[in-house]
Amino acid sequence: MATVKEFSALRFTDAAGDISQLVCAPYDIISEEQRKNYINQNEHNVIRLELPVGEDRYNEAGKILNEWLSSGILAVDDEDALYIYEEAFSVKGVNYAFKGFVSRVKLHEFSEGIVLPHEETLSKAKQDRFNLMTATGCNFSQIYSLYSDENGEADKLIAKLSSGAPEQSFTDPDGVTHSLWIAKRSADTEALCRFFDDKKLYIADGHHRYETALNYKKSLAEQGVTCEAADYIMMFLVSMQSSGLVVFPTHRIVRDLAEFDRDSLLAECREYFEVEKLGCEHCIEGRLEELYKNNKTAFGYADKDSAYLLTLKDISVMDSVLPDKSKALSRLDVSVLHSLILERCLKIDKENMAKQINLTYTRDLEEAFSAAKNTADCCFILNPTRVSEIAAVATNDEKMPQKSTYFYPKLITGLVMNKIK
Repeated sequence: MATVKEFSALRFTDAAGDISQLVCAPYDIISEEQRKNYINQNEHNVIRLELPVGEDRYNEAGKILNEWLSSGILAVDDEDALYIYEEAFSVKGVNYAFKGFVSRVKLHEFSEGIVLPHEETLSKAKQDRFNLMTATGCNFSQIYSLYSDENGEADKLIAKLSSGAPEQSFTDPDGVTHSLWIAKRSADTEALCRFFDDKKLYIADGHHRYETALNYKKSLAEQGVTCEAADYIMMFLVSMQSSGLVVFPTHRIVRDLAEFDRDSLLAECREYFEVEKLGCEHCIEGRLEELYKNNKTAFGYADKDSAYLLTLKDISVMDSVLPDKSKALSRLDVSVLHSLILERCLKIDKENMAKQINLTYTRDLEEAFSAAKNTADCCFILNPTRVSEIAAVATNDEKMPQKSTYFYPKLITGLVMNKIK
């Protein structure tokens, strides 16, 4: 099954400065203003490699990488290791933490059933990451993947390998504490790697980058270039049984429909849903949380002057709506929303959704409400997808719609990097 091994990571040296000012959030959630702020804090921030700008931005990233390697800003560790990584944070006053490790993982086509995706990807993002990988020969950020460890076997080894003080630890502006332990190759690291010999891995975040690595490997082969390191991708692995995993929902904003009529939409929804008018949009979140705890499928609806709660009457309707899909996929909240409301009632087809013509996405509840009040037709508020549901869909070799999950917090970029060639 999965092949996991130690490696010598590319990391910032002390000459680069304070590590907290050298790392950045994932490239796909960074605004131009945030990008500038990172560089203003420290000119060596990894953002200059992970999210280059300008007409020749990819080659510029390659040039900067070589300069930092030559000047000692970046260096490859002397010994192979596993890099134990923990994020500690709070959500709504509750403290969470999860700990896993960064390693190299052998690349496999999704069809082999060893590394499994859970949602669709966009070609534009993959081309961007491929161009950067070709110019730099590096992974600057890790794929975020889950595995099953029901008996806690891997967790015990991870705890043992990180029993001392961390090599690095800092708290970012969002209040997330990032800690890193370096576990050099030993009998324990080798035992941890062997644990995955019969395991499947489920990508939580980083589908575009994983597919990019597959394309990069093929590209080198087509050029006749032999590079063993290109057969692997840098990946963060964490147990899906971890109590610290938090998944946020991604809400849907509907905009610019040629014809939009709230009353007609709600009338059609009543065929499948109990429709309850609410006093205001801010009542939605609490009501959805109650229904989530009771395993009910429900959505919040808001537009410029009204809010409703839509609760599915009978989940079994999805068996006939998506007869060629597994129950794991067809009964997901996001599948219900897309199939029964967005496609059937609003006539927003899958191609439209993929191109984001009339549908956009946000994790921010207030952003969704603001758009519905000011610039959009309406928004739909969702509950989060459960980690167990994500694994069930991936195991069935199926994919959720884009933007079905948002694992929080995101992994930091630049703490550990993978130099391929």
